[in-house]
Order: sequence, then structure tokens, then C-alpha cells
Amino acid sequence: MRYLTFALAKGRLAKKSMELFEQMGIHVEEMHDPKTRKLIFTDEEHHLKFFLAKASDVPTYVEYGAADIGVVGKDTILEEGRNIYEVVDLGFGKCRMCVCGPESARELLNHHEMIRVASKYPNIAKDYFYNKKHQTVEIIKLNGSVELAPIVNLSEVIVDIVETGSTLRENGLTVLEEVCPLSARVVVNQVSMKMENERITSIIHALSDLCKDN
Repeated sequence: MRYLTFALAKGRLAKKSMELFEQMGIHVEEMHDPKTRKLIFTDEEHHLKFFLAKASDVPTYVEYGAADIGVVGKDTILEEGRNIYEVVDLGFGKCRMCVCGPESARELLNHHEMIRVASKYPNIAKDYFYNKKHQTVEIIKLNGSVELAPIVNLSEVIVDIVETGSTLRENGLTVLEEVCPLSARVVVNQVSMKMENERITSIIHALSDLCKDN
């Protein structure tokens, strides 16, 4: 039997994912060792392999078949736009992708004015403004604290993930529009889904049942 390989987004999502797998009877003790230098972890009993990757790389590993299954946030799936199947909403890591800015920017959005939008997620921002709002904007990609952009007049608004909104409030910004809800999702390689349909489907069903119970 060949090994099924999982790519997990590093950090909170990987930790929560492994908790779910452990509830399914899948145990990979080495992953709990903070000192480990290992890159790939194996559950010999179930013929499964796991590796941790930067979130933005998970859809790439899955699309190219380096991983059969991935766990990553919906924001990354939308931004990366890879050819993969999204099969389960795990329901944790919940937050929202929003258009944020000072209250004064609300009018600019309502009147579909030409504005500048700063974001770590240029593809999501572009899709929202061009395809959903039909508003022409200039999109500026940033990698750091996007909240800074409207404060220093780099942009009128930002598109970013909002969890509690406290960082926005502290900087005089507010949520102006919601783009979409976000949470952790399971994604599957298209070929793996055909070749290993039975095994992958049983994992998907087990995860789905656990998510309903949690």
C-alpha cells in the first residue's frame, strides 16, 4: 500500500489538524517534539506521511501531487488559485476577509470611485473589486502591516483578514465591507482523488464527522 502524504500549514492550523487526526487514531509522536529537525513524519500503521509547509505553499504541493491532501486556510486557497479540490470545511481558524479603512472611505466605496487598495492578498482584492463590485481600483501588494497603508496615505482602503478587529480599532480603521468568511479547509490533489478515492474519501468522511461533533 502506498503512503498518502499530507501537507499541513505550519502553526495553529497544523496543531489543530493533528488534534483531529489523533481523534481518528492517527498518532505521529515525533511531531510533538519541538526540537526535532525532521521534515517528514510517518504513521507506519496507516501508511501516512505528514510534512509542515508555509501556508502559501500548501496548495502548490497539492496541485503538483507532492502531497495528496493539504490543510490550509480558505484565504490561501483563494489567493493561490491552484487546480485542487476543496473538500471539507474544518470549521476552525474562523475569521473574515474584509475591506477596511477609515470611516471616511465608505463614500468612496459606495460611489465606486477610483481608489488605491493595499493588501497581502492582491488576487482576492482584484477578484472582489473587479468581478463582484465592478469597481476599478489600483491594487498595491504589501507584505507587512497593511493597516499602516491608509494611515500614511499609501491607499484609501485595505483588504485583509479580520479576527477580532482590535488592531483596526486601535488604528482608527473599521470594517467597511465583508469579502468572504474564512476557515481551515481540506484540499485534495485531483489525480490522487481518482487513484486513491476509497482511502481519501474515508478520511474526508471521518474529518467531516469530527468537525460536526466539535
